[in-house]
Amino acid sequence: MAADTVLLAVAHGSRDRQGVAATRALLARVRALRPDLQVRCCFLDLALPSLPQALADQADAGEEVVLVPLLLGAGYHLRVDIPAALADVHAPVRLAPALGPHPLLAAVLADRLAEAGRPPGAGPVVLAAAGSSDPAANADTRRTAQLLARRLGDGRPVVPAFLSAAGPTPAEAVAALHAAGHRDVAVATHLLGPGFFARRAADTGARWTSAPLGTHDALARLVALRHDAAVGTTALRTAALR
Repeated sequence: MAADTVLLAVAHGSRDRQGVAATRALLARVRALRPDLQVRCCFLDLALPSLPQALADQADAGEEVVLVPLLLGAGYHLRVDIPAALADVHAPVRLAPALGPHPLLAAVLADRLAEAGRPPGAGPVVLAAAGSSDPAANADTRRTAQLLARRLGDGRPVVPAFLSAAGPTPAEAVAALHAAGHRDVAVATHLLGPGFFARRAADTGARWTSAPLGTHDALARLVALRHDAAVGTTALRTAALR
């Protein structure tokens, strides 16, 4: 079934060339891990091809599409923007859920924190997410914070924070933890790639700040897993959860 569909990944988009390049690099990793899949890319804003254009191209080609949002939680884009684009498509399209919350994201975040130098049990962690005016998206961030705390398994709190549209900001969360007597605070960057938000996440006064999620194999597996679930082949890919 997977070979009969196109995995069309839709990312938020960015004015930052490195951010767009990070999206394309992630999808190159998906292709390397899953050569049976046709993997293509489009963007909601600020980069090309746009989602409507990519959907039109796939419809013209007569290919069945599984649309996988490269979004870290549910929110306005998943609830409004993407369905609006799909309403104008007269071709088979299956919509997968957002990437998060999911234990594989927590695994990536934990690895990135270790790479940044945070030793186990070193202190509390601030989860720096983009933030949204949609409560559902922010609730997903809070759930990811819980999953990360469980993944770290060292008893240290993971505090969700938001770079826009909600509070606290990562800088505020770090300052509050410092004021409470925690000297060693880490920031886990809950973003796909570099850009404006990632630069803000790195400017909090935390001792350690992880890199964005990037091209981690667990993230690439999660993208493919979302595709597989949408076409009913989850059972064939259980190894991706290990």
